[in-house]
Amino acid sequence: MAAAGALIAGTSAMARAGANPEPPKAPAASEAATWDQAASIRAAAERIGRVHRARGATAAYELIENCYKTHSLASTYGEGFESCIAQDYLETRTLILVYSRMPPEALKQSGVPSPQQLADSMGHRISTAFTHYKKSQAYADEVKRLVDVHGQPVFLALVFPEAAEAIENKKAKEKK
Repeated sequence: MAAAGALIAGTSAMARAGANPEPPKAPAASEAATWDQAASIRAAAERIGRVHRARGATAAYELIENCYKTHSLASTYGEGFESCIAQDYLETRTLILVYSRMPPEALKQSGVPSPQQLADSMGHRISTAFTHYKKSQAYADEVKRLVDVHGQPVFLALVFPEAAEAIENKKAKEKK
């Protein structure tokens, strides 16, 4: 099962979504979370954002790796494991956007992965995560939507506060 298509490469999935007017399918009722997913995702975004801001991307990925190691031991899919997925998506998607603005030679010289390598690696981790617990593509799509709506603003406000403030100011001006 490849239930992570919407999460795998955030930017290409968004481009496909814009080209396809078909509304996303809702997850089956049997897959409904028993926790407040929006609140959990905001909390996960805050944790990873604080780590990234204080200690950088390497420390953030160490937190994500340890999160997966710990929560993948559970016999059922739960809030903690979903937090790992949300943090992975937020951190990796941000690095993809940052690294995509750098020339390939600069990335190579710095010893950092290309945006495609980051997307492929995240895609594998997240696909494996959802497959492990037999989650549907509809469920994965809904998690992505929730992370985009509830997690991304929290993460960006912590990691890039100046940019987040500029975005909010622009939105406020557009509403007027």
